[in-house]
Amino acid sequence: MRRIYITGAAGFIGYHLAELLLAEGFRVHGHDGMTAYYDVTLKRRRLAGLMQHPGFSFTESMLEENARLAADIRDFGPEAIVHLGAQAGVRYSLEAPRSYLSSNVDGTFNVLEAARDAGVGHVLLASTSSVYGANTEMPYRETDKCDTQVSLYAATKKATESLSHSWAHLYGLPVTAFRFFTVYGPWGRPDMAPYKFTRAILEGDTIDVYGHGNMFRDFTYVTDLVRGIRLLIDAVPVRPTDPAEIAPGDSLSPVAPWRVVNIGNGEKVSLGDFIAAIEAATGRLARRNLMEMQKGDVPATWADNSLLQRLTGYRPETNIVEGMARFVAWYRSYYGAS
Repeated sequence: MRRIYITGAAGFIGYHLAELLLAEGFRVHGHDGMTAYYDVTLKRRRLAGLMQHPGFSFTESMLEENARLAADIRDFGPEAIVHLGAQAGVRYSLEAPRSYLSSNVDGTFNVLEAARDAGVGHVLLASTSSVYGANTEMPYRETDKCDTQVSLYAATKKATESLSHSWAHLYGLPVTAFRFFTVYGPWGRPDMAPYKFTRAILEGDTIDVYGHGNMFRDFTYVTDLVRGIRLLIDAVPVRPTDPAEIAPGDSLSPVAPWRVVNIGNGEKVSLGDFIAAIEAATGRLARRNLMEMQKGDVPATWADNSLLQRLTGYRPETNIVEGMARFVAWYRSYYGAS
């Protein structure tokens, strides 16, 4: 039986990935610190669902607990680690910056060291579209230079990409870093716009619309995202024998078994169209409070997902109207909202 270790397993994406892998017959061990960044009850309910599967086991621990993490991974003996555990959120990084260094940088260091010690065959590392920062040429391509991050959150995620590349080069540890683009769907994080806007619209409250609505995002439905991760588990990067043979558009390192891959819908959606999709799903109109751009935000994200398709034969396909209809249906069911 194939064995996969997932950090952040009680989180939004980790939960959906674990569900998918368990359905395919994998043995999954989850790790999560169950921090109080958002409602822990939501994490506990996700975890309770996973614990119903006989193929799932779990450790509650912080990534910073190095010795425990290393022993946990060594004892489980996974073929791959999917490292999703992190301190998330662009805006919260303005309030609690040190937690991002501790969780994202130190925590990732610990995962990489544990993977090397245990002889893990592939580490898959969650990054973010935020690493593209002030880049203006779109859609974003993995081969674009990314040196202009505009939030601490993005800077720490770019740092983890660089850390993982050095481990891949020094120790031959295969690493795939994937950059997420505005993930949403059932069991989502309450601090993100799909959740916040849906709650406000259903309750008749005003929504804060940053950038006066002149913003664009590449929204990625969560089950599409985890399908991409699942397929990338088997797309293990190999150090090239001749860097000149790396295909155009491939982000494979010339000196290491390392690659970065966008996982996004490949469609730029305006904030207005996003709000309209929620209005259609709820049957209610939004009351808007137009505001200036918030520090750390970027005006647009848009993924070129052709490398993902080249490597796996797959690309996300759920459009925002369909995806938000599913999310609103889940929200109403979960909270008993009318």
